Amino acid sequence: MKFGILLPTRGLLMEGTQPKNIDSILSMAETVEAAGLDSVWVGDSLTAKPRLEPLTVLAALAARTQRVRIGTAVMLGALRHPVLLAHAAATVDLISEGRVVLGLGIGGAFNDAQRQEWFNAGVDPTGRASRFEETVDVVKRLTRGEMVTHQGRHFDLREVSIAPVSPNAGGVQTLIACHWRAGRERQFRRAAELGDGYMSISDYPDEYSQVTERVKAYAEEQGRDFSAMERTFYMTVNMLNDAATASQEADRFLKLYYGMNIWGDRWGPWGPAELTVDRILQYESAGAETMIVRFASFDQERQLQRFLEEVVPEF
Repeated sequence: MKFGILLPTRGLLMEGTQPKNIDSILSMAETVEAAGLDSVWVGDSLTAKPRLEPLTVLAALAARTQRVRIGTAVMLGALRHPVLLAHAAATVDLISEGRVVLGLGIGGAFNDAQRQEWFNAGVDPTGRASRFEETVDVVKRLTRGEMVTHQGRHFDLREVSIAPVSPNAGGVQTLIACHWRAGRERQFRRAAELGDGYMSISDYPDEYSQVTERVKAYAEEQGRDFSAMERTFYMTVNMLNDAATASQEADRFLKLYYGMNIWGDRWGPWGPAELTVDRILQYESAGAETMIVRFASFDQERQLQRFLEEVVPEF
């Protein structure tokens, strides 16, 4: 099991304050690296859930760390033009010497703020799935150094290339978000076709196991080596010892984060660290090999220390 930590780029802005700097973000990343964990991650939103811009932060993290992978969990790829996204991602990948991982998802339009976010970027949210697929395909091809001609529903590109390109021969690494609860078969095929791996956020362990089987089936159908694909789960925890207090803080945190608590008990666990250990073991049995952990807490540094002291040693 490899562990990654989601850095609180949303938390800095969540209560309406303007931060003076991002020292706490950089410090947490350095702590994660010093502890020997695998990766650090940042989320994405433009206007619906204000936070630091993800690729800019990845560039700062690349300059402050040497070993940890740096990634997005998850980036709304369809909000961006693929040529601009490819250029930025390849540049950060060069700065980090090949450590970038783009976790990419279609993104939601669950409320007015999220729907307006797409329009603010000049994108019709009703076409975001097909736009997403075109975007990921173009980004992969450009970042591995191809000359791209693409005529699709959303983009018309003729003999486009970028420089720099990714230090990795296959281009910037991508993980595609897919969820059993979404109930759409297309997402599993999409992950098998476009991703170097896949990521789930909202599934119970038994559902994640089914995601794994569906992506594996499509990967094998296409002649891909499924064992080479990264299998990732993104979980949200609060490790205060008192379960009731942990639940109350997590609920407040998530409601501020999203404007609502959108997935109920699909988040968690809330309570003593052994609950987190047990849940991670369940996802490991279901096929996960990388666990990205977000703390639903207003004391991120303390939660990270507890995770390093009480959870990581169990693995």
